[in-house]
Amino acid sequence: MTAIYDCSVDSQLLTGMRLARGAIGRGELVVIPTDTVYGVAADAFDAKAVARLLEAKGRERTSPPPVLIPGLPTLDALASEVPPVVRDLVGEFWPGGLTVILRAQPSLQWDLGETRGTVALRMPANPIALELLSETGPLAVSSANLSGLPSATTAAAAEEMLGESIAVYLDGGEAGSGYEAIGERPGDTSSTIVDATGLGEHGGVLRIVRAGVISRERIAAVVGEDLLEPEGGDATAEPAEIAPPVADDSSEPGAPETSDAVDAGAPEASDPVDRADEAGTAAS
Repeated sequence: MTAIYDCSVDSQLLTGMRLARGAIGRGELVVIPTDTVYGVAADAFDAKAVARLLEAKGRERTSPPPVLIPGLPTLDALASEVPPVVRDLVGEFWPGGLTVILRAQPSLQWDLGETRGTVALRMPANPIALELLSETGPLAVSSANLSGLPSATTAAAAEEMLGESIAVYLDGGEAGSGYEAIGERPGDTSSTIVDATGLGEHGGVLRIVRAGVISRERIAAVVGEDLLEPEGGDATAEPAEIAPPVADDSSEPGAPETSDAVDAGAPEASDPVDRADEAGTAAS
């Protein structure tokens, strides 16, 4: 059975983080805590690792995972355009339970699945996740559950579903405890997913793809009700993924989420913004 590292114990935190970095660097999967649910994480720039993530969850390429990032500089590196209203939203709700779907930089050297040129991005409000992201760079993260089952809110629940398909489990305590469960399912603490790909120079609206821990009312208080697509209205832009409440995916950590024992000598990934630059993705 794959070991679970209790991150409330300093020695286990250090060991677990070291092993997690190594696992990500080798293209393996790691379960991490986020502020919403637990997520299965893989190197976003490693196509084989992303495929392994989808296989572990029982998903197809038509359900690409969202990408968790450590901060705003990475948002600008991965998205081709960030409308002012999106900057207002992330300024209010990041780090936290809001996932935003944007157009991806066309030069990104990755394969997340059938994204139609979009990417779902989130900065989680969890110190363990943020520390790992700062060291590995952007991670593809989907909720830590088998497709169709409730998202895990503990490391033990994630391990029960995913077993040895995961190299390292990081236990950061119960996820989602800081939020009111107002998602689409009872007890659901998934992130809210907002599709901003319909915005353009000539107008457009934001579409709430999945109701989650950030309510429509709170979003409207930032952007105005007029900028939100009416509830039940037709959408003009398709989201990268609409998964059941997960990571943010069946509930997920960051997604369309519709949510996330290794060698210490494994090479560590460079800074997320540096990696984006290397892939030709840095915003000009």
